[in-house]
Amino acid sequence: MKKFILAIVVALGWQQAAMAGFAEGATAYNNKNYAVALKEIRPLAQAGNADAEHLLGLMYYMGRGVPQDYKIALEWHRKAALKGKADAQYVVGAMYYTGNAVIQDHKQAVGWFRKAAEQGHPQAQQVLGLMYRYHMGGVPQDNVIAYMLWNLAAANGSANAAEQRGQVARGMTQEQIEEGQALSAAWKPNTPLPQKSRTGGG
Repeated sequence: MKKFILAIVVALGWQQAAMAGFAEGATAYNNKNYAVALKEIRPLAQAGNADAEHLLGLMYYMGRGVPQDYKIALEWHRKAALKGKADAQYVVGAMYYTGNAVIQDHKQAVGWFRKAAEQGHPQAQQVLGLMYRYHMGGVPQDNVIAYMLWNLAAANGSANAAEQRGQVARGMTQEQIEEGQALSAAWKPNTPLPQKSRTGGG
């Protein structure tokens, strides 16, 4: 029993040290001290820390502290995305959307954007709204779902989403606007987003 308790204490101690290392690495990154950031972040990413994987992916994506390499950036982001990191899911979706380091695939993009959007990621909600508005990536054309997603993203501070919501609303019926409002009011983060509306297909 003592050995088991000791193992837990050791594991917890490592986790706190790992988070301390991540905080130091993230601070160094924010201060543009990329050499220190890389020294702190790379071992954590290699150990499977999703936050570190995402940040290392960003460093490769932007070419900060490492040579710019979109393929390596995608690999690190995908690792974090598969662990449920919404920011990384959004980046993987964006890379599929634009065909950056991968063959352009809007269906894959929709899948990753939806995973991030369902965690309340405003940029993912905003882009997923565009895909519903313009019938991309295999989703139906549905202004009500687009409106709902832009309503959620706008509530989380996306000015683009607020503007797009205003534009789409001009072509919607009162019933469609009410459904979009009701859907966004009823939705809770970390639950599935509706895939089609009652009134908005078109």
